Amino acid sequence: MSIEVIRPGLLSTVQDEGRTGYRRYGIHPGGVMDTFAARAANMLVGNSRHAAVLEMTMTGPELRFQESQLISLCGADLTATVDHLHVPLWRPVLVRAGSVLKFGQCRHGLRGYLAFAGGIAVPEVMGSRSTDLKTALGGLEGRALRVADLLSTGEPSDEAQGWIQRMEKHAEKSDPGRRILAPAWFLSERERPDYYGQPVIRVMESKDSSLFSEGSLGQFYAEKYVLSPQSDRMGYRLQGSRLELDQPLDRLSEAVTYGTVQVPPDGQPIILMADHQTIGGYPVIAQVARVDMPILAQAKPGTRIAFKQITHDQARQLYMEQERNMQLMDKLIRRRMAEMEGVQ
Repeated sequence: MSIEVIRPGLLSTVQDEGRTGYRRYGIHPGGVMDTFAARAANMLVGNSRHAAVLEMTMTGPELRFQESQLISLCGADLTATVDHLHVPLWRPVLVRAGSVLKFGQCRHGLRGYLAFAGGIAVPEVMGSRSTDLKTALGGLEGRALRVADLLSTGEPSDEAQGWIQRMEKHAEKSDPGRRILAPAWFLSERERPDYYGQPVIRVMESKDSSLFSEGSLGQFYAEKYVLSPQSDRMGYRLQGSRLELDQPLDRLSEAVTYGTVQVPPDGQPIILMADHQTIGGYPVIAQVARVDMPILAQAKPGTRIAFKQITHDQARQLYMEQERNMQLMDKLIRRRMAEMEGVQ
């Protein structure tokens, strides 16, 4: 099955959960910025969590479906429509052959995730289909979508195939001209990260925390920092009170990771994101809890971000709780896909 790209959108790239095991060679994992939304989108179309999705930033592409496809949209609300019909988020949607999917204004969030049953079929590079724009690895020739690209999809799971067939039959009987079909059920807001509130990002102290002045540590947790327009997939630059060390620090670079909060000489913190470097020499004031990284991924430039300190044990428990909930959601979704009740 294939999908034609009529318009590419601002920045639309093929991504999965990233490539692991290559940090020693200076290759970062990369992958989706919002791991929760991408994983949820895959679950909703019967894919494994490792299937490749389309990550769309601010504006989405315009796509023509040559065959009927089961899709899902999660993350940012990019006002998706098919033939002027609103495409709902956070649920599976059957888009029928010949339809054109369009995106409009970005209402909430920053990055939308479009999953197709079977995943996007591009070659794996170092165990991942993710696009690394800086090194031109993975995805579609290591680049963002272009006009006239064709996206191919893999073989849908048995659950997805059965659901597609039942929905097609339902459409033929009830409304043969209908372009999209979706169930009434969806992932509710209480099952997702708090995307729409004022971001309060939970962080753990680092081994460098004690190197900062007491006043700077107090500022970091008491004040709100503004997300700079100079932020990207590599790092989020923040603007606010200057953070200072008790004394100058001169040392060799050390390993850094997703969510590391570095403080360069200008005193303005940087949160390392999906395309972060593998080592860094700046002092580290904190480490973002992994469960809150999806919230950061959806923050637009100009967003005011507050930080709250938690312990490493609390961060681990939050992650384990989220993982249990995701596994439970996956089971419930697969059970729902065996039913045909409530199709809209």
